[in-house]
Amino acid sequence: MTTTEMGMGRVTFYEDRNFQGRSWECMSDCSDFSSYLSRCHSCRVQSGCFMVYDRPNYMGNQYFMRRGDYADYMSMWGWNSGIRSCRMIPMYRGQYRMRIYERENFGGQMYEMMDDCDNIMDRYRMNNCMSCNVMDGHWLMYEQPHYRGRMMYFRPGEYRNFMNMGWSGSRFMSMRRIMDMW
Repeated sequence: MTTTEMGMGRVTFYEDRNFQGRSWECMSDCSDFSSYLSRCHSCRVQSGCFMVYDRPNYMGNQYFMRRGDYADYMSMWGWNSGIRSCRMIPMYRGQYRMRIYERENFGGQMYEMMDDCDNIMDRYRMNNCMSCNVMDGHWLMYEQPHYRGRMMYFRPGEYRNFMNMGWSGSRFMSMRRIMDMW
């Protein structure tokens, strides 16, 4: 069985833009690239999906990457520094389920979601989403409606306070399931 058939991902990172310089292939999570590459300014996703971060230990700005070439992602995303860590997002086939809460620590209004939501204000009349509980599936949450602005990756688990996770935005306004058909 090949990597792709098992639902695994494979990405190659390059030190310089346009796939130049030393390279390193990755097929799992990596909390710090410094032992493999001195810098990372381009990459090629051969299979699967990855979340990449501009700081070690899955911190800082993050961006979702699916299969494709990213020859100069820094100017595309407006980053000042290169990729420093990444998480492989496992393919998931099943029901998606998440509860979103208006306030931290699961306070305020609560809504259960099973599909994408392009605007929580329009759908739920909810001004804020400050905590969530992901029961099933993998999700991306965005700071602006219609899947725009900065994003954050959520896998199954309880998230009581987004600020404690390094989120500097005020809230999330749209949510999308990470699906293999993207």
